[in-house]
Amino acid sequence: MRFILFLCACFCVQFAFAQTSFYVKGKVLDDSSSLPLEGASVICENTTRGTYTDAEGVFGLQLPMGGHNIVVSFSGYDMKEIKISATEDVTGEREIRLKKKTKQLEEVVVQASNEVADGWQQYGKEFASYFIGNSSNATACTISNPEVLKFFYSKKKNRLKVKIQADEPIVVMNYALGYKIRYMLDSFILEYGNKKSSYAGAAFYQELDSTEEQKNKWKINREKAYYGSRLHFIRCYYDSTLAENGYSITEVQMDTSNVPVNKVLIENPYDPSFYTQLNANEKEILLIGKYLIEYQGSEPMERAYLKVNKYPVSAKEQLSTIELLDGFIMSENGFFYNQKNVINSGYWAWKNLADQLPYDYWPEGTWSE
Repeated sequence: MRFILFLCACFCVQFAFAQTSFYVKGKVLDDSSSLPLEGASVICENTTRGTYTDAEGVFGLQLPMGGHNIVVSFSGYDMKEIKISATEDVTGEREIRLKKKTKQLEEVVVQASNEVADGWQQYGKEFASYFIGNSSNATACTISNPEVLKFFYSKKKNRLKVKIQADEPIVVMNYALGYKIRYMLDSFILEYGNKKSSYAGAAFYQELDSTEEQKNKWKINREKAYYGSRLHFIRCYYDSTLAENGYSITEVQMDTSNVPVNKVLIENPYDPSFYTQLNANEKEILLIGKYLIEYQGSEPMERAYLKVNKYPVSAKEQLSTIELLDGFIMSENGFFYNQKNVINSGYWAWKNLADQLPYDYWPEGTWSE
């Protein structure tokens, strides 16, 4: 089943764009035959923007200003990701070639694995906790197609791995924020030894339809989820407005055994030694190590999180930790890469997918309008 089927409800939507968007055009071909692939899915990752190719393999997308990750997929072919931004030359037609999947290696991996026959029954609740989150919004989220998930447990490594069946995204219904999220999961790993999890993939958001009363509730919930989120933090860092928006960054210094020994406030997050303007649209952050992100905004951390982590109920700030394995590059819309270099823990990780918003979301009265 092609990944593009879920997009059909979105294509009739018309968007009005001013000077806050740019247009991308491309052509998707079979890498071996150079023939066009009709019906290939082309989505802008973590947004509500997506389309599919015509009979000539051609597609076009109108995208908000900033950086983006375009994900191109077609049944039986390897998925391809392309980073793009408004500062690049996007006037021409991009040629994108997809390679057919090699099934032999996949079959060997499956045969040699430790697949759990009743994986969803055994590990579904635990997977949802790490993947969707544990916030109040998470309680209003459901995975509507758990049958696409395959669970593999390694007793030797004490590790759980979750993958999806070919070309089948996980469908998450977020009734708290009003989104249907289709997530193409590359892999999910939970290490039981240290209770650390990691996952990678591409998400596509579709706004749910409902009554005006319900839409107003979603609007309120989205704004509540936005302020203090990683998306909000990256946008504030890009705009040099961290302090004005209630953020502070503290370096957590570690000893040789990776044990915290000291905390040092980053007094100037825009020090040119690690904060650089690369071009008109991108800025680079060259910080490496562990950093505590404190947000003193309108919403304190949820009581359930305070209880689990034994924080005082009087705590007003939100506390998250990011581990930077290398520097990263960010754009004005909150997109950044390489995202694998940034590991979340603390409040952001506890909330997770249930509280995440697409890159084309902006609260009323902000830049995008």
